Amino acid sequence: MTHSLGDEAGSMSHVTVWYDGACPLCIREIALMRKLDRRDAITFIDIATPAASCPLDRQLMLDRFHASEDGQILSGAAAFAAMWRAIPVMQPLGQLARIPGVLPILEALYKQFLRIRPHFQKRFRPID
Repeated sequence: MTHSLGDEAGSMSHVTVWYDGACPLCIREIALMRKLDRRDAITFIDIATPAASCPLDRQLMLDRFHASEDGQILSGAAAFAAMWRAIPVMQPLGQLARIPGVLPILEALYKQFLRIRPHFQKRFRPID
């Protein structure tokens, strides 16, 4: 079932998430999100393979988390917030990001995480 912008309040939009399927840390995170996404509101696309379609430059999308919500491509903390809003148990966190001033704080934290992400990636072994 698809929802348009004119749907009643409370309906959820479909979200697309692009992720790095060659990153053990990313794979674990996406596995958790898939498990929580019981309504299949999110389409997950592994862009680690050259055959995967990317709406933006592939390397840019591998370097930062991207998602689309209501047809708008989002990056970083905004992309995470969109993904969270699509998952009922995570929705309060995603809605919190809509409060003025919160998203810039989340983005600053995400940028800090990006600096240490390579260290985390080394600690996780690939999963089957």
